[in-house]
Amino acid sequence: MRLRNPFGRKPKEFPSHLWTQCPNCGEMLFNKQLARNQSVCTNCGHHFKLGAKERLELLADARSFTETDADMVSSDPLGFVDSKTYPDRIAAAQAKTGHKDAVLTGTATISDIPVVLAVMDFEFMGGSMGSVVGEKLTRAAERALADRAPLVIVAASGGARMQEGTIALMQLAKTVAAVTRLDEAGVPFVSVLTDPTTGGVLASFASLGDIVLAEPGALIGFSGARVTSETIGEKLPKGFQRAEFLLDHGFVDQVVPRAQLKERIAFFLGAFRVAGQDLRWSL
Repeated sequence: MRLRNPFGRKPKEFPSHLWTQCPNCGEMLFNKQLARNQSVCTNCGHHFKLGAKERLELLADARSFTETDADMVSSDPLGFVDSKTYPDRIAAAQAKTGHKDAVLTGTATISDIPVVLAVMDFEFMGGSMGSVVGEKLTRAAERALADRAPLVIVAASGGARMQEGTIALMQLAKTVAAVTRLDEAGVPFVSVLTDPTTGGVLASFASLGDIVLAEPGALIGFSGARVTSETIGEKLPKGFQRAEFLLDHGFVDQVVPRAQLKERIAFFLGAFRVAGQDLRWSL
């Protein structure tokens, strides 16, 4: 890793296993200090991406998470091949992340409130939603409905998984139907949008939370900015598709810094409770 030098002298080398350069402000951050600050830049507040396990540690009470549907693995329905076969890409993503697919689901408590929790991992093939991700999210919603426990989903995705074609696109309708049943039954669903949340994931379940929260600076949008600009034939406004822009335009309910996210989710979950009754929407 090299630190830019405005005076033209040879840039100073920083070992990447010890230091990380903030992509927003250029500050060199000591990795241990960055980890202690929940992967948020201490200089400018830039929120780095988190893996699924780090998300669980951030949100779930200690030792409260019990994973469900852990052994589900994608098949290769299309025999898809680009520069690699689809099974090879799955195997590489599994080795990289330690997960079977791009979402972890299970039961947990958040500030002692029982929930069904699903956390997506962008490091696994861009958090793309294929048949396994769609099925696990659907089962999570069904479990929340059966237990009358709030559903919390943390999204981080580039959209539907192209290697599964129409099967991946079908997951949009499937997950929408699952969270709609929660709405009809009065079981809360909190959706947390992180960097990035795009494509078919945004166009399906991620937009349908009773409360929609976003992390600061998160990229949130259906298609890329260039494609959108060319499609509508207009120059896009500053900050387009960032969390703060979407908050200003009513697409998300709150932009919440990472350090406050667990507390804020717990606040809203508490607001859903009606004394002596099942969980109901009560705001």
